Amino acid sequence: MADGSSSQSSFTSFKEFLADRFSFLDNYSRFVNRDDPPPYWSSSDVEDFIASDPVHGPTLKAARATVKYGLAGSVIGAVSTAGVTWKYSRSLHGAGLSFLAGGVFGYTFGAEIANHAFQLYRLDTVAAQVKFFEWWENKCKSQGRP
Repeated sequence: MADGSSSQSSFTSFKEFLADRFSFLDNYSRFVNRDDPPPYWSSSDVEDFIASDPVHGPTLKAARATVKYGLAGSVIGAVSTAGVTWKYSRSLHGAGLSFLAGGVFGYTFGAEIANHAFQLYRLDTVAAQVKFFEWWENKCKSQGRP
């Protein structure tokens, strides 16, 4: 019988592989693993950041604009696939599943179109979001918020 050391070492190496591939998530760890949630912010707060930061502001603005493309793609995908499914099958559960799947696929395609339209592949959107979180924390601390 095997002692399990080879399976343990392969698990450890796989864990290290994943940690290396997803190391960008460390940027968010101090914002996600908090005891208390950060104070809520509004669109005007985001616009203030975009106006105040000439480096990361335009990147964050472009990243926020991609959401509109994704939502439009989601609506188009959901309605069109559910409509075609309903037309040809008259199956309520099939149309519902097509609606959900079409929404996910449409969002993905819309976000990819926005990625190319705004050339987000050239920008570091994670860094822009982290800078916004840091800016927001500093602003809240200066105003005496928790």
